[in-house]
Amino acid sequence: MITVYTTGFECVQCRMTKQVLTSAGLEFADINLTDPANALARDYVTDDLGYSQAPVVVVDENDHWSGFRPDLIDRLAASIGARS
Repeated sequence: MITVYTTGFECVQCRMTKQVLTSAGLEFADINLTDPANALARDYVTDDLGYSQAPVVVVDENDHWSGFRPDLIDRLAASIGARS
C-alpha cells in the first residue's frame, strides 16, 4: 500500500502528488502530518526516513521520496501495471 504523508490541503505539492497518483490509478493512504494524532508518523518521516519536505511518498521500505515527483509516480504506475 502506498502512503502519502502530507501537511494538509494548503500544500500544493501534496495536492498535486495525490492528484497524479489518482490519475495514474494508484490507491494510497493519506496521512496528514500536522494532525497531532499522527505524531508517530511525523517522527517516522523525519527521524527514520530523514525527510523535511512534504509530501513524502512511501511505497515500501526501499522505495520512497519527498516532493512532487510525477516522474517517479509514472515509473511506479508502469511497474505495477496501473492505468494512466
